[in-house]
Amino acid sequence: MAVTQSTRPASGTRDFLADDIRRREHVIGIVRDVYERYGFEPLETPAFENIETLLGKYGEEGNKLIFKILKRGEHEHTGEADLALRYDLTVPLARVVAQYQNELPRFFKRYQIQPVWRADRPARGRFREFYQCDVDVIGTTAPTVEAEILGAVSDVLLRLGFEDFSVRLNHRLVLSGLLNAAGVWASQQNDALVALDKLDKVGIEGVANEFRARGIDPAATERCLASFHQPESERPEDTLQRLERTLPQDSSVMNLREIVALVGDTPAAGRVRIDLSLARGLSYYTGAIMEVSVAQLAGSLGGGGRYDGLVGMFLGRDIPACGFSFGLERIIVVMTERSMIPDAVARAGIDVLVTIWNHETRDEALRLARELRRSGLRVDVYPEADRLAKQFKYASARNAPFVAILGDDERARGEVGLKDLRSGEQASVRRSELGATIRSRLQQTDGGR
Repeated sequence: MAVTQSTRPASGTRDFLADDIRRREHVIGIVRDVYERYGFEPLETPAFENIETLLGKYGEEGNKLIFKILKRGEHEHTGEADLALRYDLTVPLARVVAQYQNELPRFFKRYQIQPVWRADRPARGRFREFYQCDVDVIGTTAPTVEAEILGAVSDVLLRLGFEDFSVRLNHRLVLSGLLNAAGVWASQQNDALVALDKLDKVGIEGVANEFRARGIDPAATERCLASFHQPESERPEDTLQRLERTLPQDSSVMNLREIVALVGDTPAAGRVRIDLSLARGLSYYTGAIMEVSVAQLAGSLGGGGRYDGLVGMFLGRDIPACGFSFGLERIIVVMTERSMIPDAVARAGIDVLVTIWNHETRDEALRLARELRRSGLRVDVYPEADRLAKQFKYASARNAPFVAILGDDERARGEVGLKDLRSGEQASVRRSELGATIRSRLQQTDGGR
């Protein structure tokens, strides 16, 4: 007896049917439009990179999640790898900047929307293959960059219909200053940041356990966690004043103050909270770090920060850079659960189904479909001469609002029967006016396409 083979996609990946793709394209379209309005240009890079391009850029946790590609031929049995699927879009960007440094503008602003792969444990809203929507500015340390990025990110969320989001802001050097002040040794600070980055998953006691497991002094642990604790409702100005008392004349605190002030003139105004526990686990961050959170959702919809040293790993000299990345799948999951996807997007498919009256009218049906397509409509043709009831049922399954019927009487009069499946009404329309009639009715009900 033959064994039935599983048809499920690999764990952490999904098949995308038509409605899924339409939801994704709806979100991507808004993201792309906003980013281009802010002056960012598109970029695409290969799905895989040389393995040395990726290794050592993401810290110990990130390195474990890289999907490696075995060398071909005689090397396959050894487990050696020379390529890897891209883990994010930031390191490939740094490679591109180093490769094309003489061809890019002084301030290189790019957005990139492509899939990435991580050998992570799948969970709700977390996949092994997923899209990222990145936006980055290369070439300046000016805090106007962070303000513009946070403005663009907030603009995207507002356009998508989110109202209950907040922006968490911190600085890697502020974190280092607080760790130093708490008595955490410099050699232990990377371990401390990795543990702190898990705060929203394991809680304060879980982070304390991680500190202890990594050999950090208990007294330093207590002082450290106390310095990162803050009231949920604390205003940015109050946090800044507290930091200025703990870290007087610290340039990173001054940088945070500048960013908060500049954000006040962007769509992110009023949404920024300085969160001292925000760590962002990736090791390439060097300055301001940020995440966007939505009420009643664990984790974030996206995050980013300044990484002034990453391009230098490829170029041999530092080039300032700052960016942000949305997790597209998480956005779509939340929007779907909250019914935020417009009905016209979710139902979009075809505008009209052309029926086949009988075997002899197949060519006439194809000609009518061509006429309607020329008028800008999305048209399907029922492939067989079948009972009209079956053809209407198929049209409903395709979410087609209209059905065109070329019956004998209609053809004799130069007309076409037009049935509106939404209202159930049916009328005869002159064939020469059919396309304009359908378009007019679509615009009345859906606001056009």
